[in-house]
Amino acid sequence: MIQNQTLLKVSDNSGGKVVRCLKVLTKGGKARHGKIGDVIVVSVQQIRSKNKLTSKVKRGEVLYGVIVKTRSFFRRQSGISFCFNQNCVVLLNKQRKPFATRVLGVIPKELRKNKFSKIISLAAGTI
Repeated sequence: MIQNQTLLKVSDNSGGKVVRCLKVLTKGGKARHGKIGDVIVVSVQQIRSKNKLTSKVKRGEVLYGVIVKTRSFFRRQSGISFCFNQNCVVLLNKQRKPFATRVLGVIPKELRKNKFSKIISLAAGTI
């Protein structure tokens, strides 16, 4: 469960390292926390120091992101539940397309329902 002020790791090669959740975006506007597949507004807290010049994002920039991994358990309708070791996000631009050309690690297939099939094709694998 991701809520406001939560620190998340960036799981792509856009140049960001750590981001902070500013707002969870939902249709009703009443959500207190986000789960896998939800879009959130994030602020970049740290960038990767190796590629400051080639980074696509800057420190302090406000962007969109989609949650791809959470530490809390995620339950499928089939009864299977799973969790990850860390909270991760993939950064999106204003048109909600991914900045990155690669997504690191495996991601859950629930992102396909939320119209993020481009992220699934960029990832190493799905669970």
